[in-house]
Amino acid sequence: MKTMMTRRALMHLGVGALALLAGPTWAQSDWPTKPVTLIVPFPAGGGTDAFARPLAAVLGKELGQQFIIDNRGGAGGTVGASAAAKAPADGYTLFVGAVHHSIAPSMYPKLDYNIQKDFIPLAVIARVPQVLVVNPKKVPGKDYQAFLAQVKANPGKMNYGSAGSGTSHHLAGELYKIQSKTDIAHIPYRGAGPAMQGLIAGDVDMMFDGLGSSSAQIKAGRITPLFVASEKRNPAIPDVPTTAEIGLPQYVVSTWYALWAPKNTPAAVTDKIIAALKKLPQDETIRTVWATNGAEFPDLTGAQFGAFVDNEVKRWSEVVKTSGAKLD
Repeated sequence: MKTMMTRRALMHLGVGALALLAGPTWAQSDWPTKPVTLIVPFPAGGGTDAFARPLAAVLGKELGQQFIIDNRGGAGGTVGASAAAKAPADGYTLFVGAVHHSIAPSMYPKLDYNIQKDFIPLAVIARVPQVLVVNPKKVPGKDYQAFLAQVKANPGKMNYGSAGSGTSHHLAGELYKIQSKTDIAHIPYRGAGPAMQGLIAGDVDMMFDGLGSSSAQIKAGRITPLFVASEKRNPAIPDVPTTAEIGLPQYVVSTWYALWAPKNTPAAVTDKIIAALKKLPQDETIRTVWATNGAEFPDLTGAQFGAFVDNEVKRWSEVVKTSGAKLD
């Protein structure tokens, strides 16, 4: 009798153990069962936030749960990235990062996270080409060659504004200087908004900016675009030449935005997110917002996106090393 009771107890324990092992798998297949947080590592109203909010709305509609934006700005986007890297790997905290996070490893040597190792790459959600924009009173006309002659005739005297040292605006300017063999002073601001205001006011001569944040000022005639740093002309500014057309075919620079999950997030969850992200181009609101900002839908998901990040980290590391760019 005692032996039978022991066997029954063991059987019950075995069933219970199997249930515990199976439980998380069942839970993952039902994900999401509660709201999901998207950590955006920049303040509300910025470029990353502008893409993250419509993304959250569409994911919520597609996956049947609310996606909540959590803006955590600071230190060039590294504060929010650090928080996301340490979040539970259960699919309920995701990270909306950008090109800045492929630059950060070269500019912030003491980061407490690794963008390549501490996250699972899900997808690039938008890519916006960089444009060279100038103050029309400081740099008259729309001819790039005339601009280049002006810069070369005044080495170190002309300047460009950026959203701060170590940002994509800064490194895009340094890369341009390397490839065009020019000498232009860097003027860092505390954010892209103040830098744009400085350009409009004539405090700086030019800016290497994402088309999305420049387009309204271009349309208003406050700034002038001289080139778009992409392989093809952009529909938002079809009259503006590409860098290949003006003699800088290697200068291809974009501000891209992407979604990651903390490492060890279950594949059942990440696969579900990637499937939802692939439907983004079908949403009318998303298409409108992306078109307004001159953005594309890159087909970069999973491992392919991970390889892209690896290349970006290497690329910007070389630019930092060659230019000697440093944080203020």
